[in-house]
Amino acid sequence: MELAHDAGAREILAPARVPLFCDTALAGRIERAEADLITRCCQAARLRSGAEGFAIPIAGAVASFAGEGSPYNKVAGLGFAGVPGSAALDDIEQAFLVSGSPTQVELGHLADPAIGALLTGRGYQLESFENVLGRDLSGGFQPVMPPGIEARRSDADELQAWLDVVVEGSLHPDTQGVPWHEEFPREVLIAAELDGMAAGDARYAGLRGGVLAGGATMRICEGVAQLTGAATAPAHRRRGVQTALLSARLADAAAAGCDVAVVVTQPGSKSQQNAQRQGFDLLYTRAVLVKHP
Repeated sequence: MELAHDAGAREILAPARVPLFCDTALAGRIERAEADLITRCCQAARLRSGAEGFAIPIAGAVASFAGEGSPYNKVAGLGFAGVPGSAALDDIEQAFLVSGSPTQVELGHLADPAIGALLTGRGYQLESFENVLGRDLSGGFQPVMPPGIEARRSDADELQAWLDVVVEGSLHPDTQGVPWHEEFPREVLIAAELDGMAAGDARYAGLRGGVLAGGATMRICEGVAQLTGAATAPAHRRRGVQTALLSARLADAAAAGCDVAVVVTQPGSKSQQNAQRQGFDLLYTRAVLVKHP
């Protein structure tokens, strides 16, 4: 207890940076941005493929089915605009059932606790978690590039090369931490990237020695910069490509007036470690709850 009264100890224990605190208002804004992203990606997927699908509003969230096997088949943003009624849940569960898909809800732990009890009572099972990390951008951001690495907005004429690099990196994820509960084949990943761009994702290229080595995307909604994806080709990893891509996006987000940037990672993953090294803080965790047909 004496340590608390020692001036030197206070200096040592004082944080160099105040971590970003996430209250329910900030979490709600992030989840609204996520629901908007999933809605727009679902719409883009249906326009691109001509397939049947749906994006059904539910209690401030969205229930989306964008096509068989799509990563946009989920309920996103639930828990910050009231508890959904049983009839509304009946409707979306039936819609997913008709589409041959389980009903997957990604529920933030800052959401209304009554929703978790409601879903488990309806037979939903906990299958996984994902972490939402954030960084305060209100003070601006100065990009820093590792030696020999460049990150910039991706040119229109390098779309195919960009897709090849990003999909190759996504198909060979780092194995540190809890693995993703979903895996997608190459054609689904390509379609998802195209749909994300149609929904407003800005594309970034990471180059090592002038060679395209990685890629990333970002979308802005309600002052939130969503870092919607990033991947590096296996041969170019551990060289600072992801650091450069992150730095470039944060600088552009700050310049665009965003006050916060967010990224979603698997718990204990290399991506989470890299984000925290770049000043991101763990804001909240989403539980992935699934009801199978």
